[in-house]
Amino acid sequence: MKYLSYLIFVGLGRCIALLPMRVLYIISDILYPLVYYVIGYRKKVVFENLRNSFPEKSEEEIEIIAKKFYHHFCDLLVEIVKVLHISAEELKKRMKYRDVSGFKEEFKRNKHILVVLGHYNNWEWGCCLGMQGVHRFATIYKPLKNKYFDNLMIKMRTQFGDDVVPMVHTPRYLMEQIQKGELTQLNFIADQSPYQSDIRYWTTFLNQETPVLLGIEKLARKTHQPVYFAKFYKIKRGYYEVEVIKLCDDCSLLAPYELTNMHVKALEELIREAPENWLWTHRRWKHKREQ
Repeated sequence: MKYLSYLIFVGLGRCIALLPMRVLYIISDILYPLVYYVIGYRKKVVFENLRNSFPEKSEEEIEIIAKKFYHHFCDLLVEIVKVLHISAEELKKRMKYRDVSGFKEEFKRNKHILVVLGHYNNWEWGCCLGMQGVHRFATIYKPLKNKYFDNLMIKMRTQFGDDVVPMVHTPRYLMEQIQKGELTQLNFIADQSPYQSDIRYWTTFLNQETPVLLGIEKLARKTHQPVYFAKFYKIKRGYYEVEVIKLCDDCSLLAPYELTNMHVKALEELIREAPENWLWTHRRWKHKREQ
């Protein structure tokens, strides 16, 4: 059954991906009322997340954000499918860095880079950013339970020459790159919900007590490599720019959990600027501290 659903998705997805972006956005506009009004995909989760994150907002304001989010979500669906059939040249026009001078300086200093980002705007199109920097590009990911879809996501994310690294293999991968002397940009999606058994630290994020993965801070302390936060901005429909902000040069000089709190705060500030562009369907707060 898993393989059948995979074949259906790939077959239909590849056909859709052949269409130009302007047609895909027409499909997105058709999808929106179906997803929001008819199917109501994870509406309960979305509204609960929004209400808890913005208790100061009225119900009318929450609904406005939710509707904007579902418009963005439908755009995101067709944009991700488009990765099945898109040229590197077109993708580089639609997703680009604002400035990579900081990365070039790190390269001259013989430094690897750890980059933190969230499920904000189109993080999947970030697979083309490796062609625009100077380091080898690798993304840390949590493998999907369906092995067929997991293999598909790996192919989509590596088609432009990038590496993808399972979360549990991250330290070993970076140490291998350091030993080989191949300067690498390692990208972490930091707003994933940890497994309950992996929770070691809680902080406040969007007005709620939130468990946070500590892998980034542990790796930064161990390797003494600089850490950046990536801000994804939507310029217009189908076009994004990424601004990178340096959080620290050597995390080992900071107090425990200081780096973790820094990147959590950076993501929260970004979300508050345009909350509709974060992935509110994600069950970020499924674990409670009293557990």
